[in-house]
Amino acid sequence: MDRAIQVVVASPDLLSIAAELHPKCAAAEFDLSCEDLARILEEIARKFAAPSHQLREFCFSLKIEELVLARACAAGNEHAWETFMLRYREKLYEIGLHITREDSAARDLSDSIYAELYGTTSKDGRRVSKLASYNGRGSLEGWLRTVMAQEHVNRYRRQRRMVSLDEETEEGQQFASPVQEPVTAVDPRLESATDEALASLPPDERFILAAYYLDDRTLAEIARMLSVHESTISRKLDKLAKSLRKQILAGLARQGMSRRQAEEALQVDVRDMRLNIRDRLAQDSAVSAFHKKKVEAPAGDGSA
Repeated sequence: MDRAIQVVVASPDLLSIAAELHPKCAAAEFDLSCEDLARILEEIARKFAAPSHQLREFCFSLKIEELVLARACAAGNEHAWETFMLRYREKLYEIGLHITREDSAARDLSDSIYAELYGTTSKDGRRVSKLASYNGRGSLEGWLRTVMAQEHVNRYRRQRRMVSLDEETEEGQQFASPVQEPVTAVDPRLESATDEALASLPPDERFILAAYYLDDRTLAEIARMLSVHESTISRKLDKLAKSLRKQILAGLARQGMSRRQAEEALQVDVRDMRLNIRDRLAQDSAVSAFHKKKVEAPAGDGSA
């Protein structure tokens, strides 16, 4: 097989994790060895600076089956490509139709992306496939939607650059600085619904989420900070995650999304959103107010 895997030496920890994940996906079916999978995991873990103490959790959070399929396609495995086309050909057209709103344009857009995904060009003797950049953090379908949206915008920009200077002058735009149209990789309705849900949280819940997901504090550390048992924080986080999901789904429904559309929207990785999650969760006023309440609350003052 024409392998396109970068030469990365996997650590013993990653080899052990890969050995656990290898039988759970189609890696063997697509001629990816356990060592190949370990190198892929090593590459992604390095890219996103996964903490060593959370390495296993990070790797098991990846969409491993979709990651293996994408990387096997990028490596030139024909069986993997056939599997990919069987699963995603129609989806690519549907995504193209959603973006372009026109049948022929949708087919043209979806057809144009095949070459980039398959990897018909080469660099330094190695095939170049856009699928090699898929990292498994979100769904492969969501990633494909982003890639196609980007290609659609790129096409629009190329067409804009083909407009003659005379035409721009007639429109009074001579010497105007180029305007870049924003690429909407994430549906703005999702960002709005997420922002609304986070804003509704009380200070203590925002503090717990920020400490665990943004500051990488352990459950034990957070429990000590709040003078509660570690299991209490664990239950609280689980409850918060489920509650936030319901609130965001409800917010998307209020904005006109169907249940299926909302579920698909939620597959995006939160780190790809333009919404500043840290600013929303770790608001100084909210956190300081919470700490002030914890520190200054009088013990047994008998007040009602």
